[in-house]
Amino acid sequence: MSLEIHDHCGVFGILTREDDVAKLTYYALYALQHRGQESAGIAVSDGRETMMLKDMGMVSQVFSERDLLNLRGYMAIGHVRYSTTGSSFWENSQPIHVNGPRGSVYVAHNGNLVNTDELREELREQGVRFHTTSDTEVIALLLARHPAEDIEEAVREVMPRLSGAYSLAILTETKLIGLRDPHGIRPLCVGRYRDGFAVSSESCGLDIIGAEYIREIEPGEMAVIDHTGLRFERFSEVRRPSLCIFEFIYFARPDSVMYDTYLYHARKHMGMSLADEAPVDADVVMPIPDTGVPAAIGFSQASGIPFGEGLIKNRYVGRTFIQPTQAIRQLGVRLKLNPLVRDIRGKRLVVVDDSIVRGNTTKEIVKMLRDAGAREVHMRISSPPDKNPCFYGIDTATRQELIASSRSVDEIRRFIGADTLHYLSMENLVRATGRPKEEFCTACFDGEYPIPVPDEMRMAKCRLEAV
Repeated sequence: MSLEIHDHCGVFGILTREDDVAKLTYYALYALQHRGQESAGIAVSDGRETMMLKDMGMVSQVFSERDLLNLRGYMAIGHVRYSTTGSSFWENSQPIHVNGPRGSVYVAHNGNLVNTDELREELREQGVRFHTTSDTEVIALLLARHPAEDIEEAVREVMPRLSGAYSLAILTETKLIGLRDPHGIRPLCVGRYRDGFAVSSESCGLDIIGAEYIREIEPGEMAVIDHTGLRFERFSEVRRPSLCIFEFIYFARPDSVMYDTYLYHARKHMGMSLADEAPVDADVVMPIPDTGVPAAIGFSQASGIPFGEGLIKNRYVGRTFIQPTQAIRQLGVRLKLNPLVRDIRGKRLVVVDDSIVRGNTTKEIVKMLRDAGAREVHMRISSPPDKNPCFYGIDTATRQELIASSRSVDEIRRFIGADTLHYLSMENLVRATGRPKEEFCTACFDGEYPIPVPDEMRMAKCRLEAV
């Protein structure tokens, strides 16, 4: 479920001479905080010199007012990170900075390469020393070391060599570039801000600073922003668009726009389809907050069953450096969710969530609701069963850990302790997006990976399963 899945990262970049780019980037990263909570960073350029600040922790923990005042310039990129490739320590925080013959190159990356080992070995043979374990450093080194006269030409030459998922914000002394891999697995959009432009993983990062959304950067396309304005250029041939469908289900904020669709509306339609596919006699439709809310509203509207909040989320539970005691650890999900006992006792509940991953958290929630006096608990999931691991930058689980990879729906129902369980069909999930299935990566559900995954990466997942 949503408490167990993490997206890789969020990226942002902006050019403007009419406002403080460090503060604008700070606010945009705040809006993108849901995409990563392990580290945050901002790099700026004044046209001649660059500087950067990054650290472990959330945006509000990393930057102070004084820090932002010291980050002076008219261009900036920012990053929030959740680690998938590379361990969680300071060196892997982003943006990644590399010096080259043309000057500084900063890279903020959302996604995951599948040919990192091959590229890293090539650089090692050239005598390159690495300071991180992330694939982002490989990208930055390839760009910085390329003999091209400008960064745009380096992008044209380097990017086709990369295999995997990447949405990048690249900063040099004089240019800002946003780009997406040829399949567009990870999102990135561009907007207008006063005299300049901005790129963001999601449109909510533009909204918070008052930027006007223009459009998504297309797969295999780069948006180049400099003193001359904004221009788009393709660096790769067109391939099958494969936006991660979990952006629509859970990862992105509901107020973001992707494929010209408000994700809130798509998630509501998922809930309406759930009500049509699996009707049930019940007293209340309740969401698992927060990501289950739009689908629960849709289920309620389609079924006529009243919507109600049965679980209250503690929104101040995030990363902490204070280790919990064993007694606190045993409270498990109660650290994040607390039931409204008077609204649950004696009721037949329809509980709507976006996904079930390992099943342990869902099992705890069902038990919590029963302990609170629920008469019946009917689970409704606004996505198909999640059966396959992701190799493109999503920290889900190994195949063995994914409960749906080895159990039937009824076996999962018995494991979590629900009276009934229903997953949304692939057909109605895709219908809710307003786009054809061919424009999404749905590998987590059907195993159809749009980019071939090397055997060594698959074996690495198997080794994780054996640990």
